[in-house]
Amino acid sequence: MNKPLTAKDFATDQEVRWCPGCGDYAILKCVQKTLADVEANPDKTVFVSGIGCSSRFPYYMNAYGFHTIHGRAPAFATGLKIANPDLDVWLVTGDGDGLSIGGNHLLHVLRRNVDMQIMLFNNEIYGLTKGQYSPTSRVGTRSPSTPSGSIDSPVNPCAFALGANARFIARGIDTDAKNLSPVLKAAREFKGAAFVEIFQNCIVYNKDRFEDFVARKTAAETQIHLEHGKPMLFANGEKGLKLNIQTLALEVVDVGENATPVEDIFVHDETNPAVAQMLINLPMQGYPMPLGVLYRNPAESFDNAFWKHHPTQGKRTGKVADALRKGSVWKKN
Repeated sequence: MNKPLTAKDFATDQEVRWCPGCGDYAILKCVQKTLADVEANPDKTVFVSGIGCSSRFPYYMNAYGFHTIHGRAPAFATGLKIANPDLDVWLVTGDGDGLSIGGNHLLHVLRRNVDMQIMLFNNEIYGLTKGQYSPTSRVGTRSPSTPSGSIDSPVNPCAFALGANARFIARGIDTDAKNLSPVLKAAREFKGAAFVEIFQNCIVYNKDRFEDFVARKTAAETQIHLEHGKPMLFANGEKGLKLNIQTLALEVVDVGENATPVEDIFVHDETNPAVAQMLINLPMQGYPMPLGVLYRNPAESFDNAFWKHHPTQGKRTGKVADALRKGSVWKKN
């Protein structure tokens, strides 16, 4: 009888080379433990990355890995999944890699609903190239490329995903493995493109950027962990989000006997894109950060549709070496 897998079974012998204190370490440990918990098969698992700090990820996972080129990881991952639909494909990218040069590629893997997990590490900065502002950097961000402060309106990664017609959108925090792991498990179970934004602390160039809602001492007040079919409560149930039917916007209210009754708190419906839209666009000031699964609305995956009517049903019927030596493979009907 085989021993149960542990997180160590998904770790390689490579020296992990991120800056001390980088949030990537916590994400790596969480992913390794999550894969062990779901009894993933390393021989059927593959990590694909582009360029950036996050893109070193495949070196540290005891699975197949592709460290590809800047912004093009979604194209490589799509090809892998189509060529071998049995693979469990994980795409690792960052806010610079995935939303700048790779924005077009990310858009298409989402709208096509290719069956893979997409982890976008968002630290709101270009870390690998020494701290330039990124597509997600907030207005006023000072960096080597914006010494007077950024004037760009930042990209909201989850809004981008929803606009691209993604069918699964979630959020997590690098150091919060307790809540990040269930999100990653849900993403893996989803049959389609599962987009997970992970807030990741860049200890060198954008330290503590998310401290206003990540700090453990105040997390109960500044975070709201969503559950499908459950009222949107936070602050240990003392506050909640209520829908203002006049403005069609969510508002923070006190909850209790002498305040808003729990029955009036808005209930999370992860299948409703309008609910996801409201949550994704909540202001950062005065509101808790929505975490967990924001949107989950399954549809047929691209790879399944691709192979469904094919005679081989995605199964291999030949050898790569034979195809390469064959010359032209096109035949006129």
